[in-house]
Amino acid sequence: MNVIGTRPDGWWKNRHAAMVKLVDLLERWAAAGGEDVTVVFEQPPRPPIRSTVIEVAHAPRPRRDSADDEIMRLLAAEREPGGVRVVTSDNWLADRVHAAGASVQSSESFRTQLEAE
Repeated sequence: MNVIGTRPDGWWKNRHAAMVKLVDLLERWAAAGGEDVTVVFEQPPRPPIRSTVIEVAHAPRPRRDSADDEIMRLLAAEREPGGVRVVTSDNWLADRVHAAGASVQSSESFRTQLEAE
């Protein structure tokens, strides 16, 4: 939701549509650049959002910071966390990601990248 929230385009009126739009942007970006992408939502999208290009994940239980915890769980499972980039605007999550050995990109700069593709 950090990436979605970088644009005050009324996304909060239809969160599901905003999530679908983000997945679409990520699919195009990943396909163009050959990047492996996982997007992590706070809760399962209803209806589900599926992709054959990127991984669409969600926290097991919706609650505050649940997506952050899921990101950290996925990062801990990585053999080479130094090759992982996490996109967030959350300073606390960024500190945890750096401590795990991965890199961080701000949501704003990443959203700009996505929209430039």
